[in-house]
Amino acid sequence: MLSIVEEFYQKIELPYRIMLLSSGDLGKVSAKTYDLEAWMAGQNNYREIVSCSNCLDFQARRLKIRYRDKTNAQPQYLHTLNSTLVATTRTMVAIMENFQTKDGHIAVPKALQKYVGSNTI
Repeated sequence: MLSIVEEFYQKIELPYRIMLLSSGDLGKVSAKTYDLEAWMAGQNNYREIVSCSNCLDFQARRLKIRYRDKTNAQPQYLHTLNSTLVATTRTMVAIMENFQTKDGHIAVPKALQKYVGSNTI
């Protein structure tokens, strides 16, 4: 899951880093979370744009999602993963901050140009 998210941000050429959250920063839902943080040039800092979490069976218990293994007659709660590929607003901010030209336009990343229909905005 994290590799899919990372591949997307590599393709749009945003500078980023992957951070493993400490247990003190985790909410009650996730057992492990990685944040993908993009460089925000205007803030001179990295900011979280996407999180990828292993929620173990927390969400499945709340939703009562279970499975039955062929070797086990008892239903078991499954484990879930949770992520968003693109947090649109945050990603747009990162693109604007990293791809702004000297004349104030935004250079559209090459991977997105065919969807935008232009190489600048």
